[in-house]
Amino acid sequence: MSKIATQTINGKAFEYALLIEFLERLRVLTSVSFVENEPYKTALKCFTSFDEKEQSHYKLVASFAVNFLLDIEPRLSNGISDEDILQLEIVADKAGQTGDVRDVLAIRSLQKWEIGVSAKNNHRAVKHSRLSNDIDFGQKWLGFPCSAEYFQEVKPVFDNLAKLRTASKATQKWDTLGDYHTSVYVPVLDAFKKELLRLDNENPGIVAENLIKYLIGNQDFYKVIKGKNKVEIQAYNLHGTLNLPFESVKPKAKIQRLKLPNRLIEVVYQDNSKTTILVTLSEGWQISFRIHNASSRIEPSLKFDINLVSAPHSLFSNQLFIG
Repeated sequence: MSKIATQTINGKAFEYALLIEFLERLRVLTSVSFVENEPYKTALKCFTSFDEKEQSHYKLVASFAVNFLLDIEPRLSNGISDEDILQLEIVADKAGQTGDVRDVLAIRSLQKWEIGVSAKNNHRAVKHSRLSNDIDFGQKWLGFPCSAEYFQEVKPVFDNLAKLRTASKATQKWDTLGDYHTSVYVPVLDAFKKELLRLDNENPGIVAENLIKYLIGNQDFYKVIKGKNKVEIQAYNLHGTLNLPFESVKPKAKIQRLKLPNRLIEVVYQDNSKTTILVTLSEGWQISFRIHNASSRIEPSLKFDINLVSAPHSLFSNQLFIG
């Protein structure tokens, strides 16, 4: 377990708690099963690494979330017949690379229906993407390749980092570079900013939408954020597949469809920052991109910590406080 980062262990333990609470709550209401795959075994191992008190807390928080989801997703507890089995599954992490951020799935094959939950433990980051001299973020994120000019601007910075790493046999640390925020981060962020605006300008109406789809995920989902004494549930209903009725059974709350942006409004540095860029889009979306070195030792790539600063008013969000 020691090789898995604490944040990951917490997240996986919460995934397990959600699956188990779904299972316990639903088995008395409908036919339900779960897939005992590798991600499930990993999540179980993470969950059992905590003591009983901590495990109980995870399950308590998960039970609040599950009870609420049952109210707004009638198909969870309602099947057409005994053959209409609800299958629960924890998803492998690599699904996130293809734009599917869901961790726990509930699937009814007979109804051709599924919903997914993204489980977060005390953090709200949407993605951790990298930049380097050979990562084409335009192609990877947006479906449109970056220009030769962009690579000409970032290549000298990353090439220099690669040389330093090789010369020091991967031992030299970032702090030996002095003010590397100015010498490394700023030129990379300037090039990124310019390229994002160019891509939007050349592909009007598409880049802004594709950026949100890449960051938020290409499937509708609920994000369940576990706090210390509360749980927050957000509904990312981009395609209108959440909150559906089952026959005459209607959800107990209405979830609006989220509007995707169709243009970039501005891309600017956060006040007094050399590490963070704010991207403002239409329909009330704003995203922060904070660049950082993922390791204390120099390496020829940089990582983004990407967070949703604001979302449209139509983003459904509900906080449940746990006594």
